[in-house]
Amino acid sequence: MEVKGQTALVTGANRGLGRAIAEALVAAGAKKVYATARDPSKIDIPGVVPIKLDVTNLADAQAAASRCGDVGIVINNAGIMSAGPALAEAADGLIRSHMETNLFSILYVSDAFAPILAKNGGGALVNILSVLSWLTIDGTSAYSASKAAAWAYTNGIRKELAAQKTLVTGVHLAYMDTDMTAGLNVPKITPADVASQILAGIGQGKTEILADDTTRAVKKSFGAETSAYL
Repeated sequence: MEVKGQTALVTGANRGLGRAIAEALVAAGAKKVYATARDPSKIDIPGVVPIKLDVTNLADAQAAASRCGDVGIVINNAGIMSAGPALAEAADGLIRSHMETNLFSILYVSDAFAPILAKNGGGALVNILSVLSWLTIDGTSAYSASKAAAWAYTNGIRKELAAQKTLVTGVHLAYMDTDMTAGLNVPKITPADVASQILAGIGQGKTEILADDTTRAVKKSFGAETSAYL
């Protein structure tokens, strides 16, 4: 589907990748872009409509859907990443908070907007995942678990929403130059680059976008005797 002329909604659009996606949508000629955040006063992107949305709150997602009935593209970008142990007392709360923000937010927003996408011809639903959907490094157990679950859930809703002609796309990437990776001295892809790939992927009808070489290498390793996640 062509992005130009579409109405889109982006969660977590106040900074980082969400902001870059919203800016790219405006530049690509989207008819309207709803940019959401818990505090919409923090959204200062020219040409967008700021919307209050706490993605961990089902009522907020439903309220946003009631207000934004013209949406044809939904991009589930909002997420968190906090380092911590895989075991011990601290792991319980860490895993729960990651699941609430990185998994249940996709459930709430997707469920609220799926009927709207169907009414508007199918459209597209894009979930921002991670290379850590497929592997775990030191301190990322909670994040990786939530992203692995989100990947599986993305595959599930892709099958369910196929009947209403909704494109469901999962986006996987490794290190990106945002606040989340500010302290890491590693090669990073830019949010603008990822945003550009997402819009191109929607236009091409892609169900999966692997945004960088690291992610492509990890995915390719699935066929090896010792895959990258091991």
